[in-house]
Amino acid sequence: MTRDHAASSPLVVFGFDAGDPGFLSQWGADGTLPNVGSVLKRGCWARTSGPEMFCEHGMWVSLVSGESRAKHGYHYFRQLVPGTYDLAPARGRFLDVQPFWRRLGDEQRIAVVDVPDIAAPEPQPGFQLSEWATHYPYFSALTFPPDLIRKVETSFGPRMVIHEKPDSTKQEDREIYRLLMDRVRRKGKLCRELLSGTRFDLVVVVFGECHTGGHQFWKYQTSSEGSEPESDELTDAVKSIYQAIDRELGLVLEELGGDPNVFVVSSVGLKPQWPAQGLNEALCRRLGYQHSPEAQPGFSPVHTLRRLLPQSLRDRLSQVLSRGAQERLISDKFKTSTDWSRTRIFCIPSLYTGQFRVNLEGREPQGTVAPGMDYDRTLDEFERDLEQLIDPITGESAIKTVFRTKDLFGGDPPEILPDLFAEWREADHWVERVVHPRAEIHQEKTEFHRGTDHAPHGFVAAAGPNISARGDLGDVCPLSLAPTLLSHLQVEADDLPGEAIEGMNRRD
Repeated sequence: MTRDHAASSPLVVFGFDAGDPGFLSQWGADGTLPNVGSVLKRGCWARTSGPEMFCEHGMWVSLVSGESRAKHGYHYFRQLVPGTYDLAPARGRFLDVQPFWRRLGDEQRIAVVDVPDIAAPEPQPGFQLSEWATHYPYFSALTFPPDLIRKVETSFGPRMVIHEKPDSTKQEDREIYRLLMDRVRRKGKLCRELLSGTRFDLVVVVFGECHTGGHQFWKYQTSSEGSEPESDELTDAVKSIYQAIDRELGLVLEELGGDPNVFVVSSVGLKPQWPAQGLNEALCRRLGYQHSPEAQPGFSPVHTLRRLLPQSLRDRLSQVLSRGAQERLISDKFKTSTDWSRTRIFCIPSLYTGQFRVNLEGREPQGTVAPGMDYDRTLDEFERDLEQLIDPITGESAIKTVFRTKDLFGGDPPEILPDLFAEWREADHWVERVVHPRAEIHQEKTEFHRGTDHAPHGFVAAAGPNISARGDLGDVCPLSLAPTLLSHLQVEADDLPGEAIEGMNRRD
């Protein structure tokens, strides 16, 4: 129930999609990001952490809904279809999960711009713009009211979709940098136009350029040992993008005026990491958990061609197909390349973090592992094997952390989530092979060969008349953000699993 909203200070939530918490805190404190720095100086900050953050996909869904992954199940852009061995694309827009502002009453006016991967806009006082200038927009942009899209196109110009390009040349990187900086400026101008002349109770704006730019230009921040970094615009491209977004934060606050309560939020950070998709699958097969079908008599042109062509060439050939055709091929390969009657644990394809599922009786179509003690013993055995994997280049354990879903969230084996996630150790080199006492495990390079992944920590800072805490609050659960924001809007959230962050919640 809402109450006395007119007497409260407006609430502004400004998002850096995949804004690295180290960058935000350091550059806010040293003056590189003066508007983020103003929030830090006047208020408090924390690092979001915990089991909800083991995957970047779905992080915004959890942040703005307050619902756990254990409930909504979204963890990757391609997931196993429960009750089958099929794979299918997964997106936040398709989930029956509502962002926190859907709880507001008709007397509260909202402005929401480009919160990633959330449900499509629905009728509410104010306006909403979705998938306009986000990192990897999967869908066409939507607005509420529906005719707002015409004003957006008139003010902003044609929609700018800017993708990462891991194999880019330096000239291509310069062009991507120019486009990202231009999009920040144009999007900020659009936000100010949409906010002008109207009082809003809630403003939520997220910029995705630091996500795309963080991945694309990470390599220019460091130099090889013994050499000086080459000095040009790309050396500080990541920092410059953060600064451009910070300027837009200041201009948006200037447009709104008054003394709002301001939250600066990031979903996840970044870290050096190379893909491990081939290792994830190969270790299951080489260690005897996942079995390939026995060769069938007769000649199959498709299977023969797949066997003869290297993975890198198969990847390039698949790029000429439509997205739907690519997904069908991936699902078909996944389903037909395993003898499920002899498989105990199988790998669900993923670029970085290993996602592993027990072939469980009663849950999978051809389950081979009984529930209960057999399920736990199988995972125990697999974890011991993961712990024995060594990176021969460093001589260290190749696996950093193993997350068992049932232990993280409690309850029975998960219906949607994998049973176990394995986080590979951060590395500034591509790990072509790892060594186990029983086998050497190799992988080939895939088409998407990028040297960064997402770190399992985000950032939240807050300042304003209704925020009492000062300084560093340590680590907080990301599910606490939604109830904290709802407290400022004077809306109860007793049904959500998280509790409002002490000191960031509304001070009456």
